[in-house]
Amino acid sequence: MKKMIIVCAIAIALGIVGGIGFFKVRDAMAKIPDDVELVTHENKAYRFGEDKTKIKLIEFIYTHCPDVCPTTTQKMAALKKDLEEKGVFGDKVEFITITIDPYRDTPEVMTKYMDTFEIKNDGNWIFLTGDKNNLKNSHEQIRKAAEPFQFQYKDPGNGFFIHTTFTYLVDENNKFIEKFPMGKEFNRNDVLNTIMDELN
Repeated sequence: MKKMIIVCAIAIALGIVGGIGFFKVRDAMAKIPDDVELVTHENKAYRFGEDKTKIKLIEFIYTHCPDVCPTTTQKMAALKKDLEEKGVFGDKVEFITITIDPYRDTPEVMTKYMDTFEIKNDGNWIFLTGDKNNLKNSHEQIRKAAEPFQFQYKDPGNGFFIHTTFTYLVDENNKFIEKFPMGKEFNRNDVLNTIMDELN
């Protein structure tokens, strides 16, 4: 009996270790496809494969979100100031905010969202949505950006999305580096240190 318990315990432990290894490998291979194309808050086309000069911190949000999304954006705005003080924001680092609600979050709405957080329109924090006149394609493009990182989202029908709560740091080629919790759990010092370590 004892031998059976030990064997089972070892099997479970190996399964857990193997599972952790699988998820780490999966994350390490995650990359936004170069052909993902969305629309900026200035109503201009943005293709992920065209900018391979900066590492990017990416958040997925929707502007009607009552809690975790605006909290994350606020904390990222504070992080932006930290990175500006380090002299790397805009030159080596940029932020990207992608809506998961392209129907309501038009370029105009995304611009107002930026204004709410006093985010300068200097090209170093890009807000992305889709084409409201082609929502099917817009959702396809957003999902192509989100799925490599296992970012899940769904509108249950009341306009308040259920979604994964992580932000993602990617390298110049839009390949996964690290993920961080959204909302109150977003620790800007942890993110800052990870970014600076990556740049050094």
